[in-house]
Amino acid sequence: MAMPSQTPPPPARRKGGCLPALLILVVMLGLGYGASKVFDDKGSSSSSSSTAGGSGDKEASWNVGDCGGPDPDDRPDGYHAVDCGDSGATFKALAVMPASILPDAIQCPAGTDLIIQVKITFGSSSDKSGGLPSKTVCGRNLSATHPGDAGAGGGQLVKGDCITDTAQEIACTSAAGSGYKVLDLVKDAKSCPSGTTEPMRLTLAIGRPYDVICAAKA
Repeated sequence: MAMPSQTPPPPARRKGGCLPALLILVVMLGLGYGASKVFDDKGSSSSSSSTAGGSGDKEASWNVGDCGGPDPDDRPDGYHAVDCGDSGATFKALAVMPASILPDAIQCPAGTDLIIQVKITFGSSSDKSGGLPSKTVCGRNLSATHPGDAGAGGGQLVKGDCITDTAQEIACTSAAGSGYKVLDLVKDAKSCPSGTTEPMRLTLAIGRPYDVICAAKA
């Protein structure tokens, strides 16, 4: 059920830039858990309604602020919706976004610790690896551990993160002197903010919401 990580081809070099022509972006990660997770929404083939599978079931029309946790019936990567006061709740929905079959097309907001793809199955199928994507839940841990925070060194690449000279994300606490700060992620280098010294143009990737990393020495 884990969505595959995407490593885009080498970006085009801007003359005068000092970053090597290699960019490694990890998108659609299981932020804080090691892989993208999947909810299995079981619906009826004759109805458009669905409910989130597993114990603690509730209507699967996910909203910001809803909570979820590990699904004991779908280990190790399955998650299901639970009440926020439930002892099994481990994350809260920071954002709810459309579904996509293109990993690069989903860009959750800063602070997202894990990304969950909600799938809907029809009839009585018990195959949780199948189903159609219905939405994407950007989750934030209820614990104090937040690898997806800007600068923390984990999760999707977002504004405020830091990278090495090979564009690998690192914690900003270890970036001083040798790393680069991500000032913005934009479609065109002309849109980079002032202070950008290393606009890194990426090779085209279908669905990715940005094509240039605006970076500067950390």
